[in-house]
Amino acid sequence: MKSSSSNPFHRGLQVILVASSCMVIGTASANADNPIPTVADQWRVEVSPYVWAPGIKGTMGFDNGLARSADFNSSNVLSNLKSGGMIAAEAHYGKWGIMGDLVSATLQHSGSIPVAGGAATVADKITLQQTILTGAATYTFVNTKNTYVDGLLGVRAIDVTATLNGNLVGTSEKETISKTTSTVDPIIGAKGRYRLADSSWYVPFYGDIGSGGGTTNVTWQAMIGVGKSFGKLIDASLSYRALYYDMKAGGVLQKTTMQGPQLAITFKF
Repeated sequence: MKSSSSNPFHRGLQVILVASSCMVIGTASANADNPIPTVADQWRVEVSPYVWAPGIKGTMGFDNGLARSADFNSSNVLSNLKSGGMIAAEAHYGKWGIMGDLVSATLQHSGSIPVAGGAATVADKITLQQTILTGAATYTFVNTKNTYVDGLLGVRAIDVTATLNGNLVGTSEKETISKTTSTVDPIIGAKGRYRLADSSWYVPFYGDIGSGGGTTNVTWQAMIGVGKSFGKLIDASLSYRALYYDMKAGGVLQKTTMQGPQLAITFKF
């Protein structure tokens, strides 16, 4: 009598069971690193401290009508950055959620301007202090195996102070000019992520546009990058982010763009 282990049917069944077990284990491992959020009737919270190193190009408008171009280079932003803090967070229950993003930074840049046909030089220092707070309600429109998209509706508030300090080199002649603008603008946009090749890698994206705060002609923000999930608790991403403000006459930021790389770590609860 032949043992059951030599039976071709039993051997085939064993192979199928082993293969199925491997697939289940592999699927569980992949699901553990799946970067696409699961929409369910329970709370899902994410907190993301990050570092954004934007270069700044634009025009600073001052009270006396003086317009001074500002050029903070991303490559030396750490030397320009005097203080700051950046963090984002979001909470979801089912398809509904809320999000917030805070950027607080003080940048300072020094230079010089030749005057009187080059016969004299004015040393100047521009200090830009800004707090940018974005808040919005979100709703999940797309949640598939590889794609997740939230629509968002909210506001962005900015409080920005530009200070120009100048002195005539070789003399005691000095002047300080400062201007502060605060405005709150409604915004509409979308954010989400796209999974790459059924892996733990993904492409995060964000975009919004707004206006109507009284001081702002238009403001928009955009971000795209690449990220990776490390299990169910941590994501890391490297992105390129840009924020634009065009304020009306009297506003500090006139046609000013802040853009540069952003590194973020996301903790998921």
